[in-house]
Amino acid sequence: MSTSQDYPDLSPERDDDLYEQEREARRLALRENAKHILRESGLAEMLQSINKNLLKGRGRFEEYDSLVLFRWGTQSTRRHMWIEVRGSSILFRLHPHRTCAQAAPVCDGEYHTFTSTMWSDRELLKAELKKYYDRPVAESSAD
Repeated sequence: MSTSQDYPDLSPERDDDLYEQEREARRLALRENAKHILRESGLAEMLQSINKNLLKGRGRFEEYDSLVLFRWGTQSTRRHMWIEVRGSSILFRLHPHRTCAQAAPVCDGEYHTFTSTMWSDRELLKAELKKYYDRPVAESSAD
């Protein structure tokens, strides 16, 4: 009778290592895709420009695998933009609201979604970004 000691490749620890490596590889692929989409769309540069020119460098970016949280303001006036990349689409998280009637961006009541065709029109993306900057999501004091 054989045991897992006879076949070290079948040990539970080896399975855990493979699972972790696979998870990390998926996470890195997701992160690289998000970086690629943000650069290709020009959105990363537009956000940096807002921070540099309008906020005088007082904004800060929190980067996650497929999400960028751009925050600014003081203790009592904190604001943010929540930008997520899913596949080749860019999503801006909004206050919960009724679904918009406009065709671009696609609205589900929680996110405005820009498909690759939409964000390839830099002027549309720039105009929408200006709207999100002018009317950002206010953070509650609990955040």
